[in-house]
Amino acid sequence: MIWLKAFVSGFLATLIFHQGLFALFYFAGIVPAAPFNMNPVPPLGVPAVFSLAFFGGLWGLVLWALLGRLNGFKFWLGNVIVGAIGPTAVAMLVVFPLKGLAVSAQTWVGGLMLNGFWGLGVALFLVLMGAKAARSGAANS
Repeated sequence: MIWLKAFVSGFLATLIFHQGLFALFYFAGIVPAAPFNMNPVPPLGVPAVFSLAFFGGLWGLVLWALLGRLNGFKFWLGNVIVGAIGPTAVAMLVVFPLKGLAVSAQTWVGGLMLNGFWGLGVALFLVLMGAKAARSGAANS
């Protein structure tokens, strides 16, 4: 049950935190692409935002595996830091080059900000779903 909560936390954090901040960037004119991309992506033709959220769910599992034993401030900060660095590094070093997308200092900074905020969302959803206590180390499954 805890792994399902971790996946759902990552999935929801992608749709709400990651794409929410991306929307703010878009409306501020910082990024040219609109959030919540509904264009179908191969191989299944699901909307890009749901594909992204699925991978956000998988990353939620990674965060839980690495940080689920941490408590209090370390748990929250760990999710922000690992959430920022892990997915951004994979995106910039693997995914972007495979897709022929340009990688720049701006994409790195934007990725770190978006994914760090996503990591905060993962931590929040884990607490809200009862997978992690807000302050103490008591973890429920």
